[in-house]
Amino acid sequence: MERKDFETWLDNISVTFLSLTDLQKNETLDHLISLSGAVQLRHLSNNLETLLKRDFLKLLPLELSFYLLKWLDPQTLLTCCLVSKQWNKVISACTEVWQTACKNLGWQIDDSVQDALHWKKVYLKAILRMKQLENHEAFETSSLIGHSARVYALYYRDGLLCTVFSVDYSDELDILVSGSADFAVKVWALSAGTCLNTLTGHTEWVTKVVLQKCKVKSLLHSPGDYILLSADKYEIKIWPIGREINCKCLKTLSVSEDRSICLQPRLHFDGKYIVCSSALGLYQWDFASYDILRVIKTPEVANLALLGFGDVFALLFDNHYLYIMDLRTESLISRWPLPEYRKSKRGSSFLAGEASWLNGLDGHNDTGLVFATSMPDHSIHLVLWKEQG
Repeated sequence: MERKDFETWLDNISVTFLSLTDLQKNETLDHLISLSGAVQLRHLSNNLETLLKRDFLKLLPLELSFYLLKWLDPQTLLTCCLVSKQWNKVISACTEVWQTACKNLGWQIDDSVQDALHWKKVYLKAILRMKQLENHEAFETSSLIGHSARVYALYYRDGLLCTVFSVDYSDELDILVSGSADFAVKVWALSAGTCLNTLTGHTEWVTKVVLQKCKVKSLLHSPGDYILLSADKYEIKIWPIGREINCKCLKTLSVSEDRSICLQPRLHFDGKYIVCSSALGLYQWDFASYDILRVIKTPEVANLALLGFGDVFALLFDNHYLYIMDLRTESLISRWPLPEYRKSKRGSSFLAGEASWLNGLDGHNDTGLVFATSMPDHSIHLVLWKEQG
């Protein structure tokens, strides 16, 4: 049969074949196979696997492809990207898939960025950083040298590391607050340097003071009010702050009436939640109601002290390691060795650095200072984020 006649015959029989039912198509194929010789059967055997393959991702509408891709885990998707340029293009364009993958890793997501390729790159960077944390390789160490005597107090804010005792301040109020060993908290006029108020009521050294705007409403305060928290060995006191001379304590919090249970000398307050640590675990209070929201037990490691607390991660430490806890699972996901040092009972010789990453990494906030502590040789030991090459 001539080529032209064969093509006409093939077109006609194809139209007829497509009009058959599935059962009729199967019977037709069976009959054709029975009529085939060795050459045709060998051809069918060699090419059957290729003939059965269908590029469903190319055939489906883009919206349906995206829906199916959501059921695959990110690592499988990365493997699928290697199938072809078309697959890589479609998979890389699925913004929601990569955003979700980043969120599951504890990454902050800016929903206004809709560039799908951007989120795939963010995921690749995120998975690398999380593997570094898992393998205890995310940090590096350094030292500051220059003091002629032991540094007993450190303070960090806005990129500056200072050697002072427990203080906090507000430029808006022109106020500085300080805690001391005489069981008192003092409120100072920042510009004039004069003492505006002395707050009494503590029965132990005041190891931490935090000055922060309130973000929730209760019977005792409103959003926007400045609140001062002061902590000693057993209690946390809450004060309304301003220029009032007769400032009275709003509330006193504790984790136990048992005086053998001590608070660790660190305190977190962001205007919505208060968090501190003790031998009983991490305690989180709701600032609107003063109710305890949860107690996070840490049985794996005893006597963990709190350094920082966020929406996703917490930074903790003991005498030997710095730890990162995933607050979604309440499990320790990374650690970093610390040198031999004496942990100050008043908590002034160690501190956390940049803290925005505790609310979720974003590929930019995993830089700079993580932790600092003073050393017996008068130096300051630093733990820093390791740069990703």
